[in-house]
Amino acid sequence: MKYLVLSIMISLLLSFNSCFSKNNNYNDSSAKKENHQINIENANIKKNATLDIPENVMNKTKQSNAIRTVSHPDVMTVLVNKKYFLPKNYVPKDLVYPNVSFIFKEKLEKRKMRKEAAIALKKLFAGAQKDHIYLSGVSGYRSYATQKVLFNRYVKEDGYVNARKYSALPGSSEHQSGLAIDVSSSTGKCAATSCFANTKEAKWLDKNSSNYGFIIRYPKGKEQITGYKYEPWHIRYVGVTTAKQIKKRNLTLEEYLNVYPVSK
Repeated sequence: MKYLVLSIMISLLLSFNSCFSKNNNYNDSSAKKENHQINIENANIKKNATLDIPENVMNKTKQSNAIRTVSHPDVMTVLVNKKYFLPKNYVPKDLVYPNVSFIFKEKLEKRKMRKEAAIALKKLFAGAQKDHIYLSGVSGYRSYATQKVLFNRYVKEDGYVNARKYSALPGSSEHQSGLAIDVSSSTGKCAATSCFANTKEAKWLDKNSSNYGFIIRYPKGKEQITGYKYEPWHIRYVGVTTAKQIKKRNLTLEEYLNVYPVSK
């Protein structure tokens, strides 16, 4: 009888431990899902103080681990990435429609750019045409609201982690600055896709865009710094002097401003 009681007690204890372990595993899994959701929902909340970085001191500013909201979004060299966010309600005041061709006919918001960048883009397209390279715009300005819709769609399609590799959280997209645009050939072939890298249009942009004040914002081999995969179609206006320095020294905007690395 003594052995029987002892055997029953051991069996009950093992059963209890098994249930406790399963409950722990369930709680760990649930916590990860909840944290994942919280990360998405809270990504645009300002953390710590806002970052006050005028253009003349930006290259001296070191990046911390906290997400920050830039205080001077109108600066032509404003840094927008996975760590530096534009204000949620920021809309450039000087948005215009560049007088260049796009791969679509509708007069949508993504045709717009800031005036200085739009003028430079027209010169860039004209310069390309002289070299028998015919470019078209794909996507320029993108509002916070539009970026939110796009990013949420990508999360549903590919999951949050994968979406972060190629799409920006709302507030952290360069397109919202009005200084960035995706371009392609006039036919739209390989528009905003990896095959664009092998086109003559991509090679021309890489070689010549800095002469017009643009940089290839997410260059090949710099993914650990920019936080994004290679995008030969995504050009960003920073001004001719800055663009030429970045090109000559083979830098990213983060390296030029001495603000890196970014969060993945």
